[in-house]
Amino acid sequence: MGLFTLVQARSELTRLRPVLDEIVAVRADLVELTAALAPEGAPTDLGGLPERKGAEARLNELMTAVQETGAELKGVAPLLVDFPADLDGVPVLLCWLEGDTDLTWYHRADLGFAGRRRLPD
Repeated sequence: MGLFTLVQARSELTRLRPVLDEIVAVRADLVELTAALAPEGAPTDLGGLPERKGAEARLNELMTAVQETGAELKGVAPLLVDFPADLDGVPVLLCWLEGDTDLTWYHRADLGFAGRRRLPD
């Protein structure tokens, strides 16, 4: 895929928000179902092994849907999505982290999350 402008990345993030919200919900279900299936796990109203396998399949579908947009899903817990971009001739990743209300961070592609900075105004 190509590079995103900031406007395109923000638009794509808005379009992806329902998918990202579902990833968070399915992720929580998957954790609960996995814990319930452990030898000492407490039962859950969510179901058992078939529901766990269904949640895992759904999570994979949702993650694929994010990747197909050209965005990069870098983490699931917490959810982290990067949008490849160019900022003043420098390759960067516009960075959205679960809990962020908007796309306001970036980091150089070669520095990773530890180099995360606020986008200039």
